[in-house]
Amino acid sequence: MEKFYRIGELAKLSDVSQRTIDYYTKLGLLEPDKRSDKNYRYYSDETLSRLKRIETMKKEKYTLEEIKIAFEQLDKVSHNGQVTDKLTSLQVHMHQLEKELKELSPMIDQLKPNQIKQAFKFITPQSAACIEAILILLGKGPLL
Repeated sequence: MEKFYRIGELAKLSDVSQRTIDYYTKLGLLEPDKRSDKNYRYYSDETLSRLKRIETMKKEKYTLEEIKIAFEQLDKVSHNGQVTDKLTSLQVHMHQLEKELKELSPMIDQLKPNQIKQAFKFITPQSAACIEAILILLGKGPLL
């Protein structure tokens, strides 16, 4: 059975203020899943996930307008919440990986080729390929 939260519970679980939730609702980033007879707003676990994704994207320096556009585009692509969740999650992870690689880039530049090969032995081939691809996109070229 799906759990629903009142705004105060949602705020505590997501570590944002009720005022922020109200603001996101006004912007169209969130909406209550149902209302009680006394007009209390109730939010689902899916809304909690969405709120956490919004906060993660904000930490990644996305503007609220960019976040809204991203959600609108994903909602158009699929009304299936699982696909939307996975795509949004992937987008956030890719942005985070790009940021981390930019931070690591100066350190990687100081490594010798044999040190780089040793480091790559400790990660999966898929991770290595992903890192290589992002470095190429950042203009660093392949490491190996």
